[in-house]
Amino acid sequence: MKPVTLEIKAALQISKPVSEVFEAIVDDNKMSNYFISKASGRMEEGKTIIWRFPEFDMEFPIRVGKIENNKYISFYWDVDGFELLAEIRLTPKINNSTLVTVTEKSRENDESGIKWLKGNTEGWANFLACLKAWLEYGIHLRQGAFDFLAEKP
Repeated sequence: MKPVTLEIKAALQISKPVSEVFEAIVDDNKMSNYFISKASGRMEEGKTIIWRFPEFDMEFPIRVGKIENNKYISFYWDVDGFELLAEIRLTPKINNSTLVTVTEKSRENDESGIKWLKGNTEGWANFLACLKAWLEYGIHLRQGAFDFLAEKP
């Protein structure tokens, strides 16, 4: 019997054109409005960049994989000692809107994998909601949302 692996998939439609959504994801200055606090540069194919998040005092190396302008972005990052592939697909929809689909793969179907599945599924859903709020309404939805993580008991 083949081992069963876990994969994350999250999607949300954004009422903005594909080109605008694409730039909001690959441009580190734009991404810092809704997802990261800082990056060492723009996402470019084959480049390794560093992401920092406002609620974590850590750096996250991101190895950019393939990029297809206004269609597809992939990168690899380390999650608990596993290098995982994240893929973001952009699909044009009616009324000049964009379907953003995020897939992250994969982990074994065990306790550690289930913990990853839960945490990163929440993370990607948050990414999509924050991207939508910022692009459509200029709202910085992530700001202060995770301050509780830094609190000492």
